[in-house]
Amino acid sequence: MTLHWRPAPESTVRLAVLDMNGTTVTDGGAAERAVDQALRAGGVQGQRLEDALAQSRRSAGLDRTELFARVFAEDAAAAQAAGRAFAAAYDSMIAGGAVQPIPGAEETVHLLRDRGVKVCFATGFGRHTQNSILEALGWMGLADLSLCSEDAGRGRPYPDMVLTAVLALDISDVRDVVVVGDTAADIASGRRAGAGLAIGVLTGANAAGELEAAGAGAVVPSIADVPGILWPARSSAFG
Repeated sequence: MTLHWRPAPESTVRLAVLDMNGTTVTDGGAAERAVDQALRAGGVQGQRLEDALAQSRRSAGLDRTELFARVFAEDAAAAQAAGRAFAAAYDSMIAGGAVQPIPGAEETVHLLRDRGVKVCFATGFGRHTQNSILEALGWMGLADLSLCSEDAGRGRPYPDMVLTAVLALDISDVRDVVVVGDTAADIASGRRAGAGLAIGVLTGANAAGELEAAGAGAVVPSIADVPGILWPARSSAFG
């Protein structure tokens, strides 16, 4: 665990904005397989396909519609069709059980809420996909709020989702917010929003050095270790 943060008093932690894929849930690479299917369906092949898939991997945490817009820069209709194909393919994978909770995620959310911290799930996927994941896991109502890029206007690394959560949940000071994610984009969004702390987790796309370079105040093995950062007297969500 890397820590570059002096814990604030417990009473100042008011909101936790938690990323989904790679942070609270894992899909075993299903999202990237769905991207591959969508690109192939759009006629992308050969080196162009390899380049697009590499770009997708580098864009972890970002809205996939932005990827398709770049790949099909000269054809907006093709970009939109790719977005629909991605959503359909990924929904099928979700229905097949591809998405599972990160160990300790649900318990961490309950612990946060028990301590008076509001929780928001944030994702770069669309609203329908986010709801499909929450429904598949039985997580509807687990958090106080769920947001996707389209709800806020812009996706990561912009601060919009964090700030939308602050407004929607009536948080008086953005410094009372902690943002948790597995990508540099998650961390950047929290930093740009002015969150008091951005925590990186190592269960997803980026390594510790990448998360630290993006401005993470702490990097921990998983979401289960977040309570131990916020309240050091507890070593984990199960302590």
